[in-house]
Amino acid sequence: MHFTHLIVPLTASKVLSLERKKKKTVFSFVLYSFLRTFAVREFKIMVLELNETLIGEAERTVSMMVEQGQMACLTGGTAACRTGLLLAMMGLRAVKSGYVCIDGEPLSAEMADEFRALMAYAPDRLTAEGEVKRYEPPTVQEVFALKANRELPISNGLLAEEMKRTGTVGDKARLLAVAVLRQKPILLVDNPAAACADYLQRLAQQGGKLVIATSTEQAIVAASDIVVEL
Repeated sequence: MHFTHLIVPLTASKVLSLERKKKKTVFSFVLYSFLRTFAVREFKIMVLELNETLIGEAERTVSMMVEQGQMACLTGGTAACRTGLLLAMMGLRAVKSGYVCIDGEPLSAEMADEFRALMAYAPDRLTAEGEVKRYEPPTVQEVFALKANRELPISNGLLAEEMKRTGTVGDKARLLAVAVLRQKPILLVDNPAAACADYLQRLAQQGGKLVIATSTEQAIVAASDIVVEL
C-alpha cells in the first residue's frame, strides 16, 4: 500500500497571516523583555547590610539587613558605638572586621563616595567650632562639605515646612529636615527626638526610604521594623 503525502498549498492570505503572527510574537517577546528589564532597574529594592561588622568603640560585632521601606533602630551600647556605626556605613569610620554593603556591593575606599551619594545623614547635634572629641560625629559644616551633600538647593520655605513635619523643634528638626529634603533613598539619623518616631516611620513605610536611626528612646524603638541591640 502506498501513502501519498498531502501538500496543501499556502495561499497569499495564509502566508500574510503567518507573517503577522510571527511579527506579533517577536514584538510581544521584545516588549516583555523591555518591561522586565525596566521593572528590575526601576523598582529594585535597595538593601543595606552589616555583616559581622566591628568598629573600634564596640565590644561585639553587629549584623543586620535593612530594605527600602523599613526602619531599623540601633539601640543599647554606648552613644559612641551607635554613632560610630552610622559613620562606618558612610565610610567615615574604619571597620576593624566584617563589612558594610549595599545591594551586595561591599564598602571600600573606592566605593565610599558612591555609598555616600545614596545617603542623607542627620547628626545628633551641632558641634562647636574647635570642639574635638574622639566620639563626636562630623560637624554640620563637615557633613555639607561633602560633594554628595551639595546636590540639592533647599529654600528656607521648604525647610520650614519640613521642620514642622518632623514633630520636633530647634537643631534636631533642622538637621533632620535638611537630610530628608536631600531626597536620598537611605536616611541615617543619629539620636532623633522621641517625637520624631511617627515621622520616621512614615518616611520608611509610605515614603519608601531605608531609615536607620540610633536611639534608646522607647518610641523610636517601637516604631522600628528592625531593632538591633548593641
